Amino acid sequence: MSREIKKILVIKLGALGDFVLALAAMRKIREAHPRAKITLLTTPPFEALAKLSPYVNAVETDGRPGDFQDLTRMLRRLRAARYDRVYDLQTNNRTNWYFQALRPFPPQWSGIAYGAGLPQRGSARLTMHTLERQADQLKAAGIWPDAPTEPGSAPPPDLSWILKVAKGVRAPAAGGKPYVLLVPGGSSHRPEKRWPLENFAQLAAVLKDRGLDVLIIGGPQESAMARHIQKALGGKARDLTGRTDFAQLALLGAKAALVVGNDTGPTHLLAAAGAPTIALFSEASDPALCGPRGHVTVITSHDLKALPVSTVASAAITLLH
Repeated sequence: MSREIKKILVIKLGALGDFVLALAAMRKIREAHPRAKITLLTTPPFEALAKLSPYVNAVETDGRPGDFQDLTRMLRRLRAARYDRVYDLQTNNRTNWYFQALRPFPPQWSGIAYGAGLPQRGSARLTMHTLERQADQLKAAGIWPDAPTEPGSAPPPDLSWILKVAKGVRAPAAGGKPYVLLVPGGSSHRPEKRWPLENFAQLAAVLKDRGLDVLIIGGPQESAMARHIQKALGGKARDLTGRTDFAQLALLGAKAALVVGNDTGPTHLLAAAGAPTIALFSEASDPALCGPRGHVTVITSHDLKALPVSTVASAAITLLH
């Protein structure tokens, strides 16, 4: 008789979009182990959102140690915890090294680390969307026998639970009218993944004319973008850049009439929260591998500078009906 799995570690570091997509796998892990104590090893930005989720019991945020002393401390804690099983949803060189460092008596390990007890084999994983790839990993681990692994078949992450815990989240008041959330920013070193700011401003004007309030979100470094859009609308837009954490964003997304954003983490988060979403992709990334899913329209363009406002506005009007 197999040993009961009582203590589980889930590892997910990565960027926001990757973390959001992994919530679908975390849900399945919780369903497969309803009585287990599940600890998430992650990084500080995801702590608040993870603690609100129904999928984990505890959150540790030192998953990417800054120096050797921190690394030694983390590994010592992982050994002492004596986890029955680890679901490595990061599956990279870093977490492979963590597994090797826990030898000679590592916990059962789901992932691709060399020597893992519950390995995900084969090269097909390299061409799978994150959702199907992680479904296949959990199938290989024996907890999702009928996991959907065909392209487009795995269910998207679901953050609708944010509404149930909303009393613990104070999102900025959005006013009484339906609102659209614009995500005009993205990685500063990947400008090719951004639709031109002027196009966002023109789209904002179209949506404002249709009776929607316009809210602009992003990090504090993107406040100049918000001011540009505000100016184009005569001040009739709200700048929320730098003013929302991930839990607050999820709550805003759960109540939004529409989201329009570049291929960046907040767009993934808002889509997972249930917002009708338009995600804009250039050839710099492949939505077949990492695009958001749900009530989502993905618009791709070889060069986002060439993507007309009219194309995005038409898709927005369709989603609003």
